[in-house]
Amino acid sequence: MNFLGFLLRAALLSSLASMWLLAGVYLYLSPKLPDVETLRDVQLQTPMRVYTRDGDLIGQFGEQKRSPLPFDAIPEQFIHALLAAEDDNFFRHQGIDFMGLLRAVSELVLTGEKGSGGSTLTMQVARNYFLSLERTFLRKFNEILLAIEIERTLNKEEIFELYFNRVFLGHRAYGFEAAAQVYYGKSITELSLAQHAMLAGIPKAPSRNNPISGPEAGKERRNWILGRMRDLNYIDSATYTAATKDPVSARHHGAQLAFAADYAAEMARQQMLERYGMAAYNDGYQVYTTVSSDLQKVAQRALIEGLVTYDKRHGYRGPERQLPPAEGQHPASMREAWLAALADTPVVAGMSPAIVTEVGEDRVALLLGMGGTGEVLWQNGLRQASPYLTENSRGHGPESPASLLSVGDLIRVRRDEQDQWHLVQVPAVQGALVSLDPNNGAIVSMVGGMGFEDSKFNRATQAQRQPGSNFKPFLYSAALDGGFTAASLINDAPVVVEDSSLEGMWRPENDGGRFYGPTRLRWALTKSRNLVSIRLLQQLGVEQLLNYIGRFGFDASEYTPNLSLALGTQTASPLQVAAGYAVLANGGYRVEPFLIQRIDDIDGNTVFEARPPTVCRGCNAPGENRPGSGKELSMEEILNQESPAEPTLPPAERVMDERVNFIVNSILQDVITRGTGRRALVLERKDLGGKTGTTNGPMDAWFSGFNRDVVTTTWVGFDEYTPLGRREFGGTAALPIWIDYMREALRDSPDVPRPLPPGIVRVRIDPDSGLLAEPGQKNAIFEYFREEHVPRRGASGTEQGPGTLGTDDLIKDIF
Repeated sequence: MNFLGFLLRAALLSSLASMWLLAGVYLYLSPKLPDVETLRDVQLQTPMRVYTRDGDLIGQFGEQKRSPLPFDAIPEQFIHALLAAEDDNFFRHQGIDFMGLLRAVSELVLTGEKGSGGSTLTMQVARNYFLSLERTFLRKFNEILLAIEIERTLNKEEIFELYFNRVFLGHRAYGFEAAAQVYYGKSITELSLAQHAMLAGIPKAPSRNNPISGPEAGKERRNWILGRMRDLNYIDSATYTAATKDPVSARHHGAQLAFAADYAAEMARQQMLERYGMAAYNDGYQVYTTVSSDLQKVAQRALIEGLVTYDKRHGYRGPERQLPPAEGQHPASMREAWLAALADTPVVAGMSPAIVTEVGEDRVALLLGMGGTGEVLWQNGLRQASPYLTENSRGHGPESPASLLSVGDLIRVRRDEQDQWHLVQVPAVQGALVSLDPNNGAIVSMVGGMGFEDSKFNRATQAQRQPGSNFKPFLYSAALDGGFTAASLINDAPVVVEDSSLEGMWRPENDGGRFYGPTRLRWALTKSRNLVSIRLLQQLGVEQLLNYIGRFGFDASEYTPNLSLALGTQTASPLQVAAGYAVLANGGYRVEPFLIQRIDDIDGNTVFEARPPTVCRGCNAPGENRPGSGKELSMEEILNQESPAEPTLPPAERVMDERVNFIVNSILQDVITRGTGRRALVLERKDLGGKTGTTNGPMDAWFSGFNRDVVTTTWVGFDEYTPLGRREFGGTAALPIWIDYMREALRDSPDVPRPLPPGIVRVRIDPDSGLLAEPGQKNAIFEYFREEHVPRRGASGTEQGPGTLGTDDLIKDIF
């Protein structure tokens, strides 16, 4: 009895000592614990997502892949799987599972090694949000105390949601919804029981148990969890047996993009980084761009097909690489090396890498990525693969597959609608397409190259290339603004210019080397006559041109002031050229290209919305005080007036005389109906204007064109500044791409003529002199003039109407 009493007293003293110890630890640690209330407002690191204006996801950026879900959206089957794996008493305990802790302590005492750990989901939330991963008793005490506080502050659903969205699950996936997307390419709501159990098993050892890095370990853990679910009566034995037989189907999936628009998404990323710094990657911003989903797809297809078509005209350059078997080694033994080479070679624009494994009489056998196989028949691209010799010539077609390809060649193939493989090649030539809404500068579509996988350089915004004749409309606009008319005559004749900035004597020529004598400006621009443009700039003055082109968004301070500007020798990006053409398209208003329409924060609140200066048709902007224009409004009046379309948007500034704009537009329409852009007649529209551009070499091929609703610029060229080929021009290389795109872009745009602005008159002129036609003259043509610039005498020299001095003087100066 005395001994029993001793034991009871010892037990009581030990209990009291433990209680005092625990109380002391609590009093010591509790003041240092973080405030659990902050969990209510916790902001998970969530990647930035970029969308089109239609709401399609085109980009996701962030170090941590995360897609938070509320508790109500989590499947019950997955909740059961996670409880079975981590904490089946979660909804019954108060943050601490004492039996689990005792089990963990006993395992540590008996084996000397850490076993199950005894942590509840609540304790793991405490660790994940507030504590480090160091294995010390002090951290464990903090974890226990925080778990108790968390249970007092939050309900079970809130705690489960915090765990579900925070835990690390391998491959940069944080939270189970993100893991479902990474491993299975689906939402967690779409997964099977076996897949739920697989995900639930990852937290114990993310690097070892995830189904990509450790499929066997992951499967073993999955089956254990399924057994626990059966023992806990979450599932029956038949369901358990069926689920354990499911194969491991996980593979790495990127962000589930609606479609690839990498150049636009990357441009949005850069702008977000400039705006928010590194927070852009983690604060869950949702970026809505101005890009149209449908037109972006059309733009990408049009550019790729245009470059492929160009490439076919110049011949087959051969395999990308040769990976022949080692001497004396059978091709079958090279399979592993070949698969590794294929894995390191990206698919570009739908063109898949493949390795030739066998060459037959009328076909070649292929090894494809992921171990697939296929074949290319003789008629599916092999027979047509005439070899590339130079940019101007190609050789005779191959006589057999063996004369073209060898075993071990890495080539490109593409599957057609009949499921047959065709031999193709990734074009070496590059291109760009950018399309704007000319009324506010919104970027409707943008493609910066053959493929983002091949090159991340965005040629639509970053490439600085010579626009060539694509620049001439801006020169002619400056001339018309300076007093010339569309009927003014300039002599198309040889010219020699001595200019130190042009390295001595410069002898420019027309394309084709011919000269046509006195030429009206309308016809000179329509036919893109180089010598007329040079003489026009000589008469206008280089300084006057440089002062004028800033209205179109060009930085004249970067240009060398010489006569070569008339031929577009200064450099510009396709986006800058398109912005300049937007002024021509919208009636003469300056707009700034922009890509981001709206930014929402993680809670869906709009934190930014673009308010671009917008063309307000029918409004009288400052500076439009001309005959017939009505009362001129102040800027304050314009901002305050009600506009039925966009009452809150600031008006775009008029930078070009409306009448000059109208005349230039009418000339650019002639470019399509009678000039270098005649291929665009296939669109069967009367409201289109545009201009080709080809530089010396030719190195660059351009086409920029528009109607009142869409303006689009296309460019084709080599990054290495090598020639395109002597038969390649803006009208052959760039214009077909523009046509394919605009066929869809203009589908909903009405084909209506541009209204005649006040102050414009249309009179009959003599086509040879540019002066008023004589009564009854049979070869007379109509021409538009600003009313103060109508010629005052006819071709015979007789006075025929009012006008101002200047036109005759200009002609006398020219001659």
